Amino acid sequence: MAALVKVLVVDDSAFSRISIGKMLEKNRGIQVVGYAVNGEEGLRKLLELQPDVVTLDLEMPRMGGFGLLRIITQNNPVPVIVVSSQNDRQDVFKALELGAIDFIAKPARAKSSDLYSIEQDLTLKVLEAARLKGKKLVRRPAAESLEEKKPLRLVKPGSHLAEVLLIGASTGGPPALHHLFSAMKTKLPVPVAVAQHMPPGFTRSFAGRLNANSPMEVKEAEDKEPMLPGQVLICPGNKNLQLEKVAGVVRVRILDPPAGQIYTPSVDVLFQSAAQIYAQKALAVVMTGMGNDGAKGTRAVAEAGGRVLSEAEESCVVYGMPKEAYLTGMVEKAVPLQHLLSEIELRCFLKRSDS
Repeated sequence: MAALVKVLVVDDSAFSRISIGKMLEKNRGIQVVGYAVNGEEGLRKLLELQPDVVTLDLEMPRMGGFGLLRIITQNNPVPVIVVSSQNDRQDVFKALELGAIDFIAKPARAKSSDLYSIEQDLTLKVLEAARLKGKKLVRRPAAESLEEKKPLRLVKPGSHLAEVLLIGASTGGPPALHHLFSAMKTKLPVPVAVAQHMPPGFTRSFAGRLNANSPMEVKEAEDKEPMLPGQVLICPGNKNLQLEKVAGVVRVRILDPPAGQIYTPSVDVLFQSAAQIYAQKALAVVMTGMGNDGAKGTRAVAEAGGRVLSEAEESCVVYGMPKEAYLTGMVEKAVPLQHLLSEIELRCFLKRSDS
C-alpha cells in the first residue's frame, strides 16, 4: 500500500484550516498531520512533522507566509502550495517567484460553503506536489542571466520563419513566463498567445506584471480582438482562447470551457485552432506544468507542418506537460528555460551570432 501524503496546513483562519483539512482527508491517500496559525508555528510543525506538502496562507499575524516560504525554499525544500484570497493577487505572483510551486484562490466569501469549490483542484495539486518531495526544487535564475549577451543578426533569407508564437504552461509557469518575457531585448515580430492554467480573476494582474517587465505589449485577451505582431495575449482564467480567421484577419475568441474539461485555459484548444490557421507557420512551446494538456495540440501543430518546442526537464518545476508533448515524438527540440528565448528568436526572426 502506498504511503499517505502528509500535509501541513498553515492558515490563521480556523474555518479555512478545518475546511482545507476536511477536503484533503476525503482522499484516502492524504493525511493532514498538523495545523498552524502563523509562520512561526508552521516552522515548528514543519521540523517536527516532516510533511510532504505544505498549504500556506500569505496574510497571517507574527511571521507571515512570505517569511515561512523564504525559510522553506532556502533550507527545507518541501513543496508549498499557496491557498490565498482573491485579493492577494500580486502577493501570489511574488510567492511563486520565491519558490511556491502553485496556488489556489480562495473564493471571495471564504467563510461559507463556497470554500469547498476548491476541493478538486486542491486535492489534485497536493497529490502532484507530493511527487516533488525529496527532489531539488527549481530555483528560477534572474532574468538577466537567462540569456548570454551576444550580438543578434537576421536569419539568412529563405529560412522558414514562424508567423505566430503559442505558449502553454501550468505549474511553475508564471515565474517561467516572467523570466522569458523579461529577458527579451526587443519585440518579436509575431503575435503571441498564451494559455497558462490559472483561475479567474488573476490573469489580468498577471498580464500587467509581465507587461511592466517586457518590451512586448502584454495584456489579457478580449473576445474578437485581432492578433497583432509584438503583442502577447493571455487567455483569461477559466476560459479557452481559440483563434479564428475572418476576412483575412486572425482574431481570438474567448469561450467557456466545455463541461468536464480538467485544465483551463486549455493549451490543446489554443494549439489546435492555431494549427488550422497558420499550419507550417505556427511555432508552439510547451512549458512546465502538471498533466498532459498540450499533447494533442502538439500533434495538431506538427501534423500541420508547424514546429513545437518543449521545456527540458532540468528547468521544469513539474515535468508533466512537456514530457507528454515530447513523448508524442513530434517535438522538434527540448530546451532548458535559459536557452528558450534564443530558440524562439531563431524561429521567428533572430538568432544568436556564433562570433
